[in-house]
Formats: sequence, structure tokens, C-alpha cells
Amino acid sequence: MSYNDLKFPFPGWFFNLSSLRKLDLSGNLLAGPVPSEFESLQSLEALDLSFNDLAGQIPKFFGNFCNLKTLNLANNQFEGGIQELLGGLSSCPNSELESLDLSSNKLKSQLPASVGMLHNLKYLNLYNNDMSGSIPKSLGQLSELVHLDLSLNSWEGFLTEAHFTNLTRLKYFSLGKVIPNPTLPIPLIFNVSYEWVPPFKLHKINIGNCKVGPAFGAWLQSQTQLVFVKLSSTGISDSIPEDWFMKLSSQIEYLDLSSNQIRGKLPLQLKLPNALLLDLSHNQFDGPIPLWSGDNVVRFKLETNSFSGTIPLNFDQKFPKLESFYLAENHLHGIIPPSICNMKHLYVLSLRNNKLSGEFPQAWSLLPHVTIVDVAYNNLSGNLPSSMGDSGSLFMLKMNNNNFEGEIPFSLQTCTALRNIDLGNNRFTGEIPPWIGSTALSVSTLRLRSNFLSGHIPQQLCNLAYLHILDLAHNWFSGTIPKCLNNLTGLRIFNDSFYDIYLEYDQQTTVMRGRELQLNTSLAYVKSIDLSSNRFEGEIPQEICSLVLLRNLNLSMNQFSGNIPSKIGNLSQLDTLDLSLNHLSGQIPQSLSSLTFLSNLNLSYNNLSGEIPLGNQLQALPDSSIYEGNPFLCGFPLSTKCSKDNTSTPKDPTDNDNGDGNYKLWFYMSMALGFIVGFWSVCGTLIVKKSWRYAYFRWFDDMKEKFYGESDSS
Repeated sequence: MSYNDLKFPFPGWFFNLSSLRKLDLSGNLLAGPVPSEFESLQSLEALDLSFNDLAGQIPKFFGNFCNLKTLNLANNQFEGGIQELLGGLSSCPNSELESLDLSSNKLKSQLPASVGMLHNLKYLNLYNNDMSGSIPKSLGQLSELVHLDLSLNSWEGFLTEAHFTNLTRLKYFSLGKVIPNPTLPIPLIFNVSYEWVPPFKLHKINIGNCKVGPAFGAWLQSQTQLVFVKLSSTGISDSIPEDWFMKLSSQIEYLDLSSNQIRGKLPLQLKLPNALLLDLSHNQFDGPIPLWSGDNVVRFKLETNSFSGTIPLNFDQKFPKLESFYLAENHLHGIIPPSICNMKHLYVLSLRNNKLSGEFPQAWSLLPHVTIVDVAYNNLSGNLPSSMGDSGSLFMLKMNNNNFEGEIPFSLQTCTALRNIDLGNNRFTGEIPPWIGSTALSVSTLRLRSNFLSGHIPQQLCNLAYLHILDLAHNWFSGTIPKCLNNLTGLRIFNDSFYDIYLEYDQQTTVMRGRELQLNTSLAYVKSIDLSSNRFEGEIPQEICSLVLLRNLNLSMNQFSGNIPSKIGNLSQLDTLDLSLNHLSGQIPQSLSSLTFLSNLNLSYNNLSGEIPLGNQLQALPDSSIYEGNPFLCGFPLSTKCSKDNTSTPKDPTDNDNGDGNYKLWFYMSMALGFIVGFWSVCGTLIVKKSWRYAYFRWFDDMKEKFYGESDSS
């Protein structure tokens, strides 16, 4: 009767089937509490109510079903404890229960010691509940137990040798804890001696967020029949004997030792004929990249270790079916082997933050399925290959912080699936290509900062409905901000469904509060526009105030003029606002004081005048330096008090009505002459000498970030 869209209530005759031995109602539409009429079915030997929407307490009368061999209540909404259920079943004169599956419910309380009385139990699954407390030692009396899954609960306390005393038949062991706060100590600890050898030989072990280490003890070394190994975030900081890898190599299918502090070198040669996934990331392995081979491996992760040397030239031959290749955050040098382009199944290439150099491989037409390319933070150089446009599935291109040059390839217009483009901190020249916003309409992150790009912001960018990070800072862009930016609905209306693609690979470089940050949180919540350090001019359009989800707006170091938009207060989520070093004039809008999340403000070095608005968040920003360089501003936190004259628009500072006017006139004239001489002394050289120009702007970028960083920390 499974998967038939059945619902309660059932007809009365159904519960008169008192001799019924097997009942399978899984995968139906059963909802609410289990009807009390089920109590009449006490002859049942197998009951399966899984994959429904049953709720409330597990019926107490199930504990009286002494003929049960299989009880499956998985994937429902049951809550409360299981003391009465296990207490009843363990009290049966001759309990026949062999399989108990209560996984993926909302069960709470502790696992009662009475579980140890279910002597025939072979399968126990409590996965994905909210059970807590210590795990009873009586589990160790279940001598028939083959499968034990206690993972994704909130256990605490210690696991000792007594917990495993008689588990001679155990083949599958899964134990993982839900960690609501990763910074807190892990409260579930394996407390066994280094020399202890358990009575079982596991085929599958899955332990996460439990303290197993620091040692890789004999109980783990003795498990040489493993097919599936997941020991992630277990606090192991030991080295692993090479012969353990050798003994597993012929049969292992899944090996995950990630997020520990395992040190030492890996075996250089290893044949893994059955392996599908190898994840040794986030450890302290060192030495060269191992020359392992696996004809069926689809994912190989060695990121965030201390591997050194070069990437093996024949990696494509060692792993012919590889789909995901992660070597980021190591100490690798040399070139990216051209043979990478022979991996026709590859869809993720992550080599970020190494010391790789040379040009980027050219033959991207051989990689039709690649979706993520991340080679950021290396020393790569040359032009981007035009063949990258042949990778029609590409949606994330992160090549920032290298030495790439030339123009952004026009051939990328065929990559219509592009979501994330980060080419920042390189030497690119030319303009923003018009295909961004015409053929590539799904771009959500566009980061081109710190290059030598020029021209205007193309109108096509306004078509990017999903755009939520726009960073064009530190270039040579000019012109005005397009008024059509209010079409960027990703900065006006929150929709997290689009960002599901970032769950696996969710890291973005952005500059906020003057500091470059690596964001590992969901990109759906990062909303930023940074146009600083360019040559933009004209007024800041009022339309920008409709982008109500903006968290960071930086327009500093440009030539903007006119008033600050009066509706700036509409940007209610704004955390950082930097309009410094422009030619803005007029009064500071009163609406600015309504930005309750504003924690970083810089309006310095403009021509603003009048009284600084009082109240709300601006009162919490007492640093007068955020207003300096505006001689006609007054009020808190400045020392200049306001008078009736101060609150009105000031006279032209070049007026020569008195001695003070003469002084200001000569002061500004001498400053202008000094600026002209200094400007052409420096910039004339920079225009002629390309290498000096590049070095200067790198230095200037560093100094600006240092300035803002120190301001923020003070």
C-alpha cells in the first residue's frame, strides 16, 4: 500500500485485520497523530510508516507490539522521547525486534539504557533528530548489531571502550553531532586508549564534529576493510601511517579526512581502482602532490594544506574522469599544466591562493562542461585565452589578484550562464565589454577593481537584474552614473533562490570598510556598489536611493558634484557609506540620520555646508574626521558651533569682502598652483612610464586600504 496517496481516516474494517503480519504504508499522505485504532494490529511483524507527515508522540502502544521484527517510522514529524517505546519493546518476553529506524524526525530527550535489552537488534538508525545527553554504555551489549547510525543529533559526554564491548558484528558506524556554534568546544569525545583494538571490522565509518583525536589510534589503524571513510572535523592532529592508506587502496570508494590537523606526507604512489571521492582538504599535509591514480575518481580535494612543488604534468592521465579538482590554498608553484585542458569531464578547477605563474592554458575548447574556474591570488600573466568562450557552461570566473593584461575577451559573450565575474587586481585595459548585460544577463557579481579600465559605465549593466556586487573601484572610468541603475532588482528585492548555486563554492573577495575581505557566508546577503577612485562626475542620481538592500556604497575619490541625494535615508540597510574626496555641496540630508545600521560613514573633503543632522545613528558616530575638509560644516561632532549664519548656504569662498576672504583666496590659489606643478611632475612621468604607473597605483591602493583600516580599528 506504499506510495498511493492514502490519507486518514481508514475504514473500520481495516483495523479488524488482527492477524496482519506485514503493513507497508510508506510514502503516502498520512498526517497528524497515529490513530489509536492501530493498537489492534498487535500481530504485526513489520510496520513501515516512513515518508509521511505523521506527528505528535510515537504511540505508547507500539511498545506492546512484541512480534515486531521491523519498525520504520523514518522521515516524519514525530517528537518527544522514545523511552516508553524502547521500554515496552525491551520488556517483551522474547523481543524479536531486528530493525528500528526513527531517523529524520524531531525526537528529543536521551537514548534510554533499555536499548541494550533489544538483544536481536541488527539495525538501529536515529539519524537527524534532536536527541541529547550521553550515549548509554548498554549499546555495547547489542552483539547482533550490524548498522548503528546516531549522527546529526546533540549528543555529549564520552564514548568509551565499554560502548563497543560486544559489537563484534558491527559493519556500519555513523556518529556526528550538530554544531550550532563551531567556535564552541566539541562536547562529544572518544575516550579510548591509543592501543585499544575494537572487536569489529567496519566497512563504513562516518564520524563528524566529534573529538576523536588528537591521535590516530590503533582502533582506527586496525580498520583495514573500510570501503567508506568519513572522519571530518574530528580533531585528529597526528600523522597517518602510510601502510593504512596502502591497505585501503584496493577497496576504498569514499575517503574524507577533511577539516582536521593531520600532518605529514602522503604516499607518493597509490592505485585506487574503486575510489570515487578523495577529500583530504583543510589539514596540514605537506610535501609534493601525490601521484595517485584512480580511473573512477570524480572529486579530488587537497585544498588548504601545505603541499609544495608543481602540479603533476600528467594529472589528466591519472584521473581521466575527474570532475572537481581542488588545490587551492597551498604553496604550489610553476605553471598550470596544459594537460588540464584534456580533462573533458572537468567542471570545477580551484587553484586559488598558490604561487602559480606563467600563462593560462589556451585549449579551453576541450572543456565544454567547466562551470567554475578559480585561479585567484597567484602570479599568472598574459592575456586571457579567447577559447574560454567555448566553455558555454561557465558560470563562475575568478581570476583576480594576478598579473593578467590585455582586454577582457569578447569571446566570453557566448558564456551566457556567467553569474560571477571577478577579474579585479590585474592589468586589464580597455572598456567594460557590452556583452555583460546583453548576452550574459545572469551576472550577480561583477568585480573589476584595480585594473586600468576606462570609458563609461555601459547602459547594458542596468539589465543585470540579479546583480548584487558591483565593484569598479580603482580604474580610469569616467562619465556619470547611469540613472537606470534602479533597474538592478537584485539590490531592491531579496530573492535567495538564485543563490543556491553558491552553496558548494561560496567565497567572494570584496572591499568593505576599506579592507579586503574573503566572505564565506552566503553571497545572497552581500549587497555592495563600489565605484571609488575613478573619474566619475556629475550628480549622484536620486535613482540610486531605490536600491534599498545596499549594505555598502562607496563613491569616494571621484569628481561628483551637486547635493547628496535627499532620499539617501531610503537605503535602510546601509552599513558603510563613503562619499569622501569629491566636490559635493549643500547640506547633509536629514534623512541620513535615519540609517539605523550605519556604522561607517565618511563625508570628508567635499564642499558640504550647514549643520550636521542630529539624532539617531549619527549621534553614535562621534569621530569628527568623517566630516573634515568641509570648512562650512558645523555642529556635533565638530568643534565649530552653529549660528544662524552657519546654517545658511555660505558665500563663495573666493569673495573678497574682507581680509579673511583675501587670505582664503590666496590660500586656494597657492594650493591650486602647487597641485598643478605636483600633478604634472608625477602624472606626466606615470603617463609615459607604464611600469611606474602600475607600481604607483598599487601603492596608492595599499595606502588607501591601510588608511581606512586604521580608521576603522581606532
